[in-house]
Amino acid sequence: MREYIDAARPQHPSLIDTEHVLERAFGVVNIPNVIWIDEAGMIVRPAEPGWAGPAEYPEWLANLMAERERQAAEKGEEALAALRAGQDRNSYADAIRDWAAHGSDSRFALAPDDVVAASGPRDPARSEAAARFELGTDAWRRGDRESAFAHWRETHRLEPDNWTYKRQAWSLVGNEAAGGGELGRLMQFSADDSWPFDGDFNRDTAAIPPGTYYPKTIDI
Repeated sequence: MREYIDAARPQHPSLIDTEHVLERAFGVVNIPNVIWIDEAGMIVRPAEPGWAGPAEYPEWLANLMAERERQAAEKGEEALAALRAGQDRNSYADAIRDWAAHGSDSRFALAPDDVVAASGPRDPARSEAAARFELGTDAWRRGDRESAFAHWRETHRLEPDNWTYKRQAWSLVGNEAAGGGELGRLMQFSADDSWPFDGDFNRDTAAIPPGTYYPKTIDI
């Protein structure tokens, strides 16, 4: 991860949260997620899908996405709308700019009660899922693959809508199976019968309604 941060040359601190501390504290369930915090340290918008601007993709991925758009367009407006459902990637940064310009008067800034209402719950199942995920990660680092798989499977069962738990487990297993490399880190799906999980990225995303992977939380 550090090599990608260095290549981007950001003008702000970039922290690598290997223990998912921020996720547990702020309710992050996917990436990218954005949390708005004002100068006084108050949360103005809880964790939600967000981007700094129009996303740039590797050529192969951009071509794949363009082909999916073309195929959806051939099927009609309904299919195209389903493909584009969810949070808008290109205009999200405009809401942040509005907040930077108008502060608490911005129409995108939420009142404290609304922040609480929009935040995810932390019930016993989610708390156990966080603990299970940590245990699985520790087992993985120690080389105890079977214990890691068992803890992660239970994590996914307890909190099925947390994509960060799923994607990290899938990525670690897929990358190892692929032998690493540029494509290895993107291997979040089953390649053979040794896959230790009930689901994978392709199957799980195909099973949910359009627009729910990056749910729409803001109208620009």
